[in-house]
Amino acid sequence: MIALITGASSGIGEATARRLAREPGAQLVLVARREERLRALAGELGGDVLVIAADLTDEAAPARIAAAVQERHGRLDLLVNNAGAGWRGTFGDVGTANLRRTMEINLDAPARLVEALLPLLRASAPSAIVNVASTAGRVARPGSGAYSASKFALIGWSDALHLEEKPHGVHVGLVNPGFVATEGFPQAELVDSFATRWMVSTPEKVAEAILDAGPGGKAERYAPRPYRLAALARVVMPGLTRRVLGSGGGAVLGTSTGADAADRAAR
Repeated sequence: MIALITGASSGIGEATARRLAREPGAQLVLVARREERLRALAGELGGDVLVIAADLTDEAAPARIAAAVQERHGRLDLLVNNAGAGWRGTFGDVGTANLRRTMEINLDAPARLVEALLPLLRASAPSAIVNVASTAGRVARPGSGAYSASKFALIGWSDALHLEEKPHGVHVGLVNPGFVATEGFPQAELVDSFATRWMVSTPEKVAEAILDAGPGGKAERYAPRPYRLAALARVVMPGLTRRVLGSGGGAVLGTSTGADAADRAAR
């Protein structure tokens, strides 16, 4: 299996690379901006690992990545679009500038990468794409509107892409993490309390969900799984959900913040 993971220098991306490296015959392509971190990880994993240092917002990056994969492997079985970022702030304070930069990394960048790699994925079918979105792509909270908008958009686009690419043998799966404890965002306030500890997942659990949504063929996975209740509540009880969120109950519903996504940035 040839698998490409973006945002692989830390957090969820790194955990996914480590998990995929345990699969028989796996050959990894690691993409992020921090080349030194990627090379250190590649050295730990051993085997055939291709490192590509790239800023996914660079217009030339997708074509360069596709050319490198084509030259090295001539095929691609799994693409994990994990890189992303978020910046907190109310719309009244940060305006459309924050919305544009968040959409650029969380929607435009993965879409352009899929566009560049789709011929390889189709030629390698059965193959898979996993787009790492967020529970915040189902339920929004104050101060993270731009992040939620980008993830709502990523989810909608992924649903359509799944239907479009299924006839070509390319499965498109979604993973929606909630709060995830990482080096950059340890989620100490939630982890330290017994009442809220269950809300916090680990990069390793998200990596397992990515395997389920990719090679496993699942349509959508939440990590932790109870977070799907937040998405269900938004559909069946929208008024109550808004009241809870408006009273500061975002953590109760398990919606992630923009800061939680920064660890997945392509840096």
